[in-house]
Amino acid sequence: MDDQDQDLVDVDLYDSGDGSLPVYRWKQAGRANLATRRQLREMGLRPGGAEPVARIECRGGKRFAWLYRIDLAKPKFPMTLAKEAALDKAMAARQTCPGPCGRRYFHCLPLRTLGSCLEWFDGTPADPTSYIAPPAKHLLAA
Repeated sequence: MDDQDQDLVDVDLYDSGDGSLPVYRWKQAGRANLATRRQLREMGLRPGGAEPVARIECRGGKRFAWLYRIDLAKPKFPMTLAKEAALDKAMAARQTCPGPCGRRYFHCLPLRTLGSCLEWFDGTPADPTSYIAPPAKHLLAA
């Protein structure tokens, strides 16, 4: 073995050398053992208290996502009935018009800006297939 072979060192191009996390550009991570939170969720996993080991930057560094090791990830917690009921209640608050119509739409309403559905805000008719009509009030009183 000559002196030239002994001087060769395996270098990580993304390691800054100061102990900080490596930063990859968009679609440049190329690691089979790293995943973002969204990718972990699709695999049925969660970070499970593990710290991020790197990050991906996109849009010129304006946006980023943390990368976690897949081998340290833990399974997601299953949805319980109480969690499902709380989620449905929260979504109902975002999808139900507080105006007199009381319709529950299949999408979230712009309640912060408009305060109601478009039909009550400016008269734009709503597509009948985009909401569930509230129960009739005279049937509830009986």
